[in-house]
Amino acid sequence: MEEIFCDVLIAGGGNAALSAAITAAEKGHSVIVADRAPYHMRGGNTRHTRNLRAMHTNPTNILSDSYTEDEYYEDLIRVTEGNTNDKLARLTIQKSAELTDWLFDRGIKFQGALGGTLSLGRTNAFFLGGGRAMLNALYRTAIKLKVKCLCDTEVLKLNIIDNKFKSAVLKENDIETKINAKAFIIASGGFQGNENWMKEAWGDISKNFLIRGTPYNTGGLIREMLDNNAIQIGEANQCHAVAIDARAPKYDGGITSRLDAVPFGIVVNKDGDRFYDEGEDFWPKRYAIWGRLIASQPEQIGYCIVDSKSINSFMPSVFPAIQADDINSLAKIVNLDPKNLNRTINNFNDSIVEGEFNHTILDNCYTKNINVPKTHWARKIDVAPFYLWPLRPGITFTYLGLKVNENAEVGMKNLTIGNGNIFAAGETMAGNVLGKGYLAGIGMTIGTVFGRLAGEGASNYVSS
Repeated sequence: MEEIFCDVLIAGGGNAALSAAITAAEKGHSVIVADRAPYHMRGGNTRHTRNLRAMHTNPTNILSDSYTEDEYYEDLIRVTEGNTNDKLARLTIQKSAELTDWLFDRGIKFQGALGGTLSLGRTNAFFLGGGRAMLNALYRTAIKLKVKCLCDTEVLKLNIIDNKFKSAVLKENDIETKINAKAFIIASGGFQGNENWMKEAWGDISKNFLIRGTPYNTGGLIREMLDNNAIQIGEANQCHAVAIDARAPKYDGGITSRLDAVPFGIVVNKDGDRFYDEGEDFWPKRYAIWGRLIASQPEQIGYCIVDSKSINSFMPSVFPAIQADDINSLAKIVNLDPKNLNRTINNFNDSIVEGEFNHTILDNCYTKNINVPKTHWARKIDVAPFYLWPLRPGITFTYLGLKVNENAEVGMKNLTIGNGNIFAAGETMAGNVLGKGYLAGIGMTIGTVFGRLAGEGASNYVSS
């Protein structure tokens, strides 16, 4: 077996991995990045992203107004319900203020917020050309720095002795190579692509889940790290899960499979019943709860319904809406009981307190005297034609992973933190910040912040 030596070995090929690689290479270290995916699918879930969430105290050429540390933190606490490491959460937010400049200096271009994205222009910086363009720019920068970027290359086996990384076996085209490295960074994603592990976490209902991102994130290295005394963070059934079009493919449907119509209408289950407040808060703060909500419904299916007043108020869906001129016809197309659906819609319409509709604020259009309220943006569904989308839980990434410190060093049992040479970034450690819930754009923020920290930590270890 051929042996290769380098300073830093990185498993994964997305934003977190490349941020780490660039940081270490800029400090003069030799770096190898190994992505399990083939070239055309390299980059993990980064390929499907659009933006990252960034703190800023004043308007910038990318972001409007301000988005302070305290407001960012309050938003995070709200969606996680306090399930976060406060120290690492604050660190993530503080470091996010550096990201747009850091990325711009490494080839990433930004654009204004896209229309229909609901109040993100102040909080989220959008990549010009989306995640794929951002990813390609990072690869170009890494290659210029002489980072060796491998695709279709799986990190098969880790050699960890006394809680320290020594070497790994890589497999490319059935050829195995031993990589000896002074430091190791794991940035290879969650385990959402592992059907058996998902079934362990969720039971039989997981068969009805769709995986929005790459099928190559199967969690093998997380398992191996845990078997080698790494400290676990997060629960197996906590994840970034959104409601996506049920007609999307099992894997890799990406961001285009997401539906943003929910705040503008109602969502019912297979019995035609509403089950949650569609207007609870701004969509970027609540869209990530809807995957779990759908998962809790019979047969893990839901249906979003809007009328003609709202059809042009949100980002268009990649799959065309199912359309009918009356509710009875709409119900029959998707095998809902017309009587039950009409009852639900009539009760909803009768409960509405009409106000001044404004989707850019928490407006005064709401319901009263109804079991499942709608707090904002409540309007009667009464103008034909009517539109419907079937919904399934769409899993983006899982939160069970590796505990890290503020230097992105992985916590190992029986090893004093600060003495290790194993680091983690991105989805493999996101559970430190995201114990549950999600905030639009924060996944890319965590990946970039901890990618840089992992690169710095590995570099410092190598230099020492």
